[in-house]
Amino acid sequence: MQSYTDFTWEGLGIDEQTFENYKSKYLDLYDKVKNNEVKQKTSILEDIDFELELIHRDIINVAYIIKLLAKLKQAKATEARQQKKAIMDLLGGDIDLRSKRELIEKFIEENLPLIDNADNIQDEFEKYWQEQKILALEKLCNEEQLDKEQFKALIEAYIFSGQDPLRDDVLNCLGNRPSILKAREIGDRIIFKMKEFVEVLNGEWLRKGEANN
Repeated sequence: MQSYTDFTWEGLGIDEQTFENYKSKYLDLYDKVKNNEVKQKTSILEDIDFELELIHRDIINVAYIIKLLAKLKQAKATEARQQKKAIMDLLGGDIDLRSKRELIEKFIEENLPLIDNADNIQDEFEKYWQEQKILALEKLCNEEQLDKEQFKALIEAYIFSGQDPLRDDVLNCLGNRPSILKAREIGDRIIFKMKEFVEVLNGEWLRKGEANN
């Protein structure tokens, strides 16, 4: 909306918070359709062209989030709850960051209170993100019994090329190769988890946010 020079909230007929609430519900619906792997019948939602870029807000990058976290850190107790809700609503309505909302909320709950100086929030946030990335990769590899170094190389190749890895390359990361009957199911499941891992924890979004600031 902010891309249009003649746009005003008065002209839209609803306030900004109401718009954000509708947008968040819209994206929840989109995620439900996108992530529904097992479909009993074709959903009419599959035929809807979700023009998500029309509601994407470029101002919400890492640098902007850090500023909001600093403001939250310095807020009075009476204002902190409202500011936190505003941050969560903002993340829930952003296409790229809504998948990261849970981890950011965890940082607010567990890490932010331990930071004495608001100037240190960016460094602590980046440190926290790298720790979460390591933990998530460890968990994924343990769950699927994957060789961590081999699988990490596949993730890096996927990030670089944007192309899904070959199922056979994924299966080669397993200690015990599954039977032919189960190979497709297991390979596709691991690829789905890999893409979900990258979407949430890929460190590129940290650097991209700084570059766009």
